[in-house]
Amino acid sequence: MTQPSHPAVERVAVALAARGVTPEITWFDDAVTTAQLAADALGIEVGQIANSLVFTLDGEPILVLTSGAHRVDTAWLGEQLGGTIARASKDLVKDATGQVIGGVAPVGHPAPVRTIIDTMLAEHDVVWAAAGHAKTVFPTTFDELVRITGGTPHPVEPARASAV
Repeated sequence: MTQPSHPAVERVAVALAARGVTPEITWFDDAVTTAQLAADALGIEVGQIANSLVFTLDGEPILVLTSGAHRVDTAWLGEQLGGTIARASKDLVKDATGQVIGGVAPVGHPAPVRTIIDTMLAEHDVVWAAAGHAKTVFPTTFDELVRITGGTPHPVEPARASAV
């Protein structure tokens, strides 16, 4: 059976391969636009989902890969990063990543996007990230996410700061 194809997913696969990673990209029949939907479809804990959330930090796009088990405290994280975080518009998400909300991958963007990786993802041996489309995910690890994105590990809410 032939896998579906999508330009954004192909860009993600190329970007992963360029970083020495060739995971099997999983395609779902339906979109999995929330961490809970993705976890249910995979039969895993919601904390194993690496949610890709695009914000702005003082007007510049920033990608936060957070555990699906909790939310980003934008006021706290902005303070930690020395600026103000706001939710990005769907147009800015598309421009910055080349992907749409619900399917934003950690890589495969037109240009590098500053990336913060939730340290709580390190609690899981395997985490799953979107692969460029709302019907796709791929398995990875916390360490691999840090390496392939050049991202910075950081808690995303104050209650998690002591876990580092």
